[in-house]
Amino acid sequence: MLKAGIVGLPNVGKSTLFNAVTRSRKAEAANYPFCTIDPNVGVVIVPDERLPVLAKLAKTGVQVPAAIEFVDIAGLVRGASKGEGLGNQFLANIREVDAIVHVVRCFEDADVVHTMGPVDPLRDIEVIITELNLADLDACQKRLDKTQKKAKSGDKDAQAECALLERLIPHLNDNKPANTLPANEDEVRLMKLFQLLSAKPVIYACNVAEGELANADAIPFVQAVAAFVREHHDASYVPISAKIEAELIDLPPEEAKAFLLDLGVSDSGVSNLIRGAYSLLGLATYFTAGEKEARAWTIKKGMKAPQAAGVIHTDFEKKFIKAEVVTYDELVKYGSREAAREAGRYRLEGKDYVFQDGDVALFRIGNS
Repeated sequence: MLKAGIVGLPNVGKSTLFNAVTRSRKAEAANYPFCTIDPNVGVVIVPDERLPVLAKLAKTGVQVPAAIEFVDIAGLVRGASKGEGLGNQFLANIREVDAIVHVVRCFEDADVVHTMGPVDPLRDIEVIITELNLADLDACQKRLDKTQKKAKSGDKDAQAECALLERLIPHLNDNKPANTLPANEDEVRLMKLFQLLSAKPVIYACNVAEGELANADAIPFVQAVAAFVREHHDASYVPISAKIEAELIDLPPEEAKAFLLDLGVSDSGVSNLIRGAYSLLGLATYFTAGEKEARAWTIKKGMKAPQAAGVIHTDFEKKFIKAEVVTYDELVKYGSREAAREAGRYRLEGKDYVFQDGDVALFRIGNS
């Protein structure tokens, strides 16, 4: 299961957000730095309104949603790349995740200490970007020193690696994340081998005050983050209120909905954050729906039919013959599998078919 790591400076609301996203109280949330030391891990359901509709069409009471892991990582401070605070541990924990949820404080509260003084989300973002870039810069320079000898001997792979590193090092030195370096497909694949921290895709969670969520996009702090995101690819942002979400943890769904409506919002933003992280990880969902269950299956975007079948069971990939596929929209339009098939909306797809988000599938599997 792919992981999204929740990062940020101390006291910006990371652990509160983790508890909200995972609907748990696994992470201690307190008003002092380094409240989180060892990372907390939670499996998070990806909200998807399509699943209950499919369950109703299939006449089943069992729904199995898609899920991803969220990891609550200790707060970072300036100098982490040199071992300050919990720096080395923090950086090692980030290296293990696939995408970053960067929590940025966008609220004023004299009772909640900010370790760097006044609230300034762009300064906070810059601190973490700098520390990740410095750690990557050190790693790239060491890798280049090792690879140059092979490159001089005529090794083509080493030469390609050196060429990329020689472009990447000055880019990082200008405090630009690796994921903003213009690169072709081969270079992107090669860069993945470097396991760079700043190459990971990022979504910024703008943590706003409870009373400001209804008009979050009008808050200057949020607008500053939005402007920053527009200048950086592989990044997006979502306004959230970790405080509100913390209050919703123990409420039944209907009471939680009513609570949000009283505040003038239909969603605190966490559902959008989860969906955003899912998309950020390059994931998509296809469905199976029958009398036993309706289930959402997670695949990497671009995955072909046999590999998509293999997500269910490895034997499905090995013994794949064909996939009967209908889009979610068409299945809902016709109201049943039989009606969609009679209308000619079911397609029989082979091994080269690339599964799309929202496909509803039935696999034909061989015996050997």
